[in-house]
Amino acid sequence: MPFTIVRQDITKMKTDAIVNAANTSLKMGGGVCGAIFSAAGADRLQSLCDELAPIKTGDAVITKGLELPAKYIIHTAGPVYRGGNQGEEALLRACYTNSLALAAEYKCESIAFPLISSGIYGYPKAEALRVAMDAICGFISTNDMDVSLVVFDKGAVSVNEELVEAVDRYIDENYFEEDTIETRVYVSAGMGLPDEHLSDLVDNLEEPFSTALLRLIDATGKKDAEIYQRANIDRRLFSKIRTDMNYTPSKPTVISFAIALELSLGQTNDLLERAGFALSHSRMFDVIVEYFIANRHYDIFRINEVLFSYDQPLLGGQ
Repeated sequence: MPFTIVRQDITKMKTDAIVNAANTSLKMGGGVCGAIFSAAGADRLQSLCDELAPIKTGDAVITKGLELPAKYIIHTAGPVYRGGNQGEEALLRACYTNSLALAAEYKCESIAFPLISSGIYGYPKAEALRVAMDAICGFISTNDMDVSLVVFDKGAVSVNEELVEAVDRYIDENYFEEDTIETRVYVSAGMGLPDEHLSDLVDNLEEPFSTALLRLIDATGKKDAEIYQRANIDRRLFSKIRTDMNYTPSKPTVISFAIALELSLGQTNDLLERAGFALSHSRMFDVIVEYFIANRHYDIFRINEVLFSYDQPLLGGQ
C-alpha cells in the first residue's frame, strides 16, 4: 500500500531506501542512527558520510545502503524540540519532504522512515506523527511511491485520547467474541453517494465487485486516481481491478474503497457482499472500521492510526 505504519527494525526493511535520523555532522550516533550505521558497516558508511558533512537541520543527503537490504540510505537531520516555537515543525516537515524528493530523484519506488526527532531530540510523539503523516500523505497524493513509517512498538503512535475513548465505547457496545451471524447494519446517511445509488446496487445484485466499484467511482464525478489515492491503494492494484472484472480483492481493500467513496454502512455492506464479505461484530477490525463509517470519519490514514494501536490490519492495498 502507498502508506503504512509497521512495527519493525528499520535496518531490516527491504525498501529501495531507508531514512536515517541523523545529526548535522553525519556522525554515528545512538538510537536509530547507531543501528543503521552498525547494520550497514559503520566504518564504510562513516567514510561516505564524511564526504557529505555537514548538513543543515531539515536537509537530506543520500549514500549507498552498503550491507543493508535497502539500496540507499537517506540521511536527514531532524530538529531538537525546544517548546515548539522555534520553527521546529517546519524543519521536521522539511526532513520528510526533502527525503522524499531525493528518493524520487533517485527513482526509488519505496522508502521507510523512522519517526524523526521523537527520541532523544524530544519532539512529542503525537505531534511528530502528525507532521510525518501530513508530509507523507501530501507527497503520495501526487507521486507513486510506497512509504512506510517504521516504529519499534505501538506506543510510538500516540492517538488522540478522545478518539480512543470514543472507539473504546463503541467496541464495548458492539464487539462480541462469538458471533455466528455476520452482522450487517444499514444506515441511510452516507456522505459520499446519495441514497439512490444504494438502490442501484440492490437492483444489480449479480453485478461483480469490479463493475460495481467502477460505477460508484463514476457516480462521484471524481478521477480514478483521486479515489484510489484516498483509499491508500497502489496504482498497480487499481489497474488490476479495472482490467480484470473477475478480480477478487481482500476485505481491507474493499473497505478502503468504501471509505474513499464515503459510503454509508449499508452501501459498504453491499459493496462487501459483491466480493464475498460482510462486516461482523465478532471481529475487532470490523467493529473499529464500522465506528468510523457510522460516524462519517473518512480519513483513512487516521483510521489506520487507530487500527495500528489496536494491533489490527491496516487499510489499503498493493
